[in-house]
Amino acid sequence: MDAPPAPNASFTEQPSQTSGPSRTQSFSQQSDSSQTAAEFINSQLQLEADAREALPYKFEKCTNPIGKLRQQIFSCLTCSPPPANLSDPYTAAGVCYSCSISCHGEHTLVELFNKRDFVCDCGTTRLPATSHCTLRVNSETNTKGSVHSEEPAPDNSYNQNFKNRFCGCECDYDAYAQKGTMFQCLGIGTTETGGCGEDWWHPGCLVGLGPNWDEESERKPKNEGLLESIAEVAEAVVNEKSGDTNTEVANNEPAVAPTETLAAGEEAEEEDPPLPPGFPEEDAFEGFICYKCVEANPWIKRYAGTPGFLAPVFRRSTAPSPETGVLGKTEELIASHLPIMKKRKADDDEESVASKRHKDETPATSGESSTEGPAQTDNVVPTEAAVPEDGKGPCKLNTLPPAPTGQISLFFKDDFREHLCRCSSCFPLLQPHEQLLEEEELYEPSVSDNEEEAGGSTVGSGSIYDRGESALKNVDRVRAIEGVMAYNHLKDKLKPFFQQFAESGQAISAEDIKAHFAKMRGDEQAIKDAGEGAKRETDNRKEQGGY
Repeated sequence: MDAPPAPNASFTEQPSQTSGPSRTQSFSQQSDSSQTAAEFINSQLQLEADAREALPYKFEKCTNPIGKLRQQIFSCLTCSPPPANLSDPYTAAGVCYSCSISCHGEHTLVELFNKRDFVCDCGTTRLPATSHCTLRVNSETNTKGSVHSEEPAPDNSYNQNFKNRFCGCECDYDAYAQKGTMFQCLGIGTTETGGCGEDWWHPGCLVGLGPNWDEESERKPKNEGLLESIAEVAEAVVNEKSGDTNTEVANNEPAVAPTETLAAGEEAEEEDPPLPPGFPEEDAFEGFICYKCVEANPWIKRYAGTPGFLAPVFRRSTAPSPETGVLGKTEELIASHLPIMKKRKADDDEESVASKRHKDETPATSGESSTEGPAQTDNVVPTEAAVPEDGKGPCKLNTLPPAPTGQISLFFKDDFREHLCRCSSCFPLLQPHEQLLEEEELYEPSVSDNEEEAGGSTVGSGSIYDRGESALKNVDRVRAIEGVMAYNHLKDKLKPFFQQFAESGQAISAEDIKAHFAKMRGDEQAIKDAGEGAKRETDNRKEQGGY
């Protein structure tokens, strides 16, 4: 324990000199942290309830015998530490929820959350022979525990997460230092095929700004850079296309609201950084496919911006630079995606509509139209590709717009599977990825029993007191009697000690309890007191012997 400040140095030395002031001085120093018995019991019950909330499931069975599961996986850095040089060979290993507690409870673990088609590696050759699985039955001895050096599952897939590395920035994850939310990719590509293998990503890294983009942006002068230029172009195009002052007001309103929100919740944003520009709001999508997995399966790019999917989220490092005319392309892109505003203007000015239609009908290859242009484009292309394939209807993929260029991440909604083409040509592309065909089932161990005895908590297996009382019922009669006798003996020793505090109304400090137990054990002064007591007993025996 660290030494107290100098002004109190002389004060803290006094208790060792006299026993009288020791307790009162200890009480004055420790009164702030003192607890009554009821408060202590309640605090322990709360701690147990919190533990049950954090670990709500039973950890009695290893999932290895079940086989492949989508389940919660942990990496043990104690049994399988990553090399100092990440390029060196490394044997990754993952253990299930139950083994993370029963077999690796005192080790350094990395929670990887859910992994697909994974078989627990505890007790296999992927971990040292000294690391045993205590939950499985040893086939040689037919007893539970001491399982090691078994053959691991050959189809498990591993990525950098097992080394405690995450995201495209390959950061060393620290739960206490990490800020903001990370998102897990659906993972339609493994590390062997060029994908990420269900990695976790910073929003800033997905758009190419890096994990600490918000800190770096604060150091940059305002109104500089590509983002502001694109915003100015977008505003100008929207205003031009709408031709309405109400649109200008509507465009200005969203710009004011975030400013007020930032001012009101400035402290909250320091703890949870805002999402980077170009990244969709969390409520707008169900999940996403990172740019690595999209590049490993380029056919899925064409679904960007179609029903069930959000517009593509470009990775900035691969986006065109300002020298290549990105501002001009931005203007064209925004103008082509404003059919609603064109239609509103057409309602107000029919002559303008007629002139635009006449101009758009002459160049047949331009592919653009005014009021019903996008609808006509969508209708023309399907007719060309609406040829049944093996009697299973037309191919939806051929009706989609061309795939965007550059690296993109694909964000999808909860109904995206309904919009994926499953014709005879596209189904082989989906078949290797079951997560694209149907929603996956997540394995979870059974919840701990005795919830009613757990003091009203939603999950758990009862308090330590309840478990102790239950254990006493299973103890044989002789041991139970011995335990009750030992308890009564301890109670007789403690009752006078507690009684003096109950009568005086004073709280019991930690030093008081330590001193009393030291006396009970015979430490220091207690030994002298015991010696004097023994001497008095000897004198009494001599007096009795003299009669």
